[in-house]
Amino acid sequence: MTLKTLTTKIQQDLASYYNNNEIWSFTNIIYEYFFGYSRIEISLNSQKEVSGAIVKKVDMVVEKLKNQEPIQYILGETEFYGLKFLVNKDVLIPRPETEELVDWVIKETSNLEQLNILDIGTGSGCIAVSVAKKISRANVYAIDVSEKALKIAKKNVLKNKLKIIFAKYDILSNKDLLFDNEKIKFDIIISNPPYVKELEQKLMSKNVLKHEPDLALFVSNTNPLLFYDKICSFAKNYLNKNGKIYFEINEYLSKEMIELAEKHNFTN
Repeated sequence: MTLKTLTTKIQQDLASYYNNNEIWSFTNIIYEYFFGYSRIEISLNSQKEVSGAIVKKVDMVVEKLKNQEPIQYILGETEFYGLKFLVNKDVLIPRPETEELVDWVIKETSNLEQLNILDIGTGSGCIAVSVAKKISRANVYAIDVSEKALKIAKKNVLKNKLKIIFAKYDILSNKDLLFDNEKIKFDIIISNPPYVKELEQKLMSKNVLKHEPDLALFVSNTNPLLFYDKICSFAKNYLNKNGKIYFEINEYLSKEMIELAEKHNFTN
């Protein structure tokens, strides 16, 4: 079977499940994973013969896509900020919005000297790893309440040949945060905490609801800014003078978020 024939097969098999743009996106991701091909290389190699073993593996991916399983979980990896990350059902799939958050931090710290950075709720480690990769003078620390998430994050640190210090920690607790029995103060705190209200679930796609971890997504309707409130309180004891917090937030709660930050005496 040629690559062109396989492409047609993928499109036909998924036609009843996804729109054309989504199918092409899946096809590009599959070919990049199995062959290392860019989009232009797919066209240039359209007559290349594909082995039966690879066809069988692609078929398995397609069958899982029919069940609305995210392709990132099927392949076990994704790309974020130009880097490769391992992912599974224990961590949230990194989003483009979070790349914007990382880019913002990197641009605003380009002229700073040695600094300590903390990533709260690290998940796959995508924020911590990307920041550590781009800001070589930074000491990067990361915490998460999930042992399984930390396991993936640590693998991604090794994959990208970096050093990041991790700790299992519940930001909703009032316990001291210690790294090797030492209390660290930070110049920058970054967090993309759970911020989707339970009532907003009906606006989300089924594959997200079915496969991605609720722990990393949802908060109660009655206290949707719970994590932000806790992090701002936490920062009073752990943020250096003139330090900064960078958040990803729920777009529908921006006004409330600003009011909360001001209540904790943060500006800008």
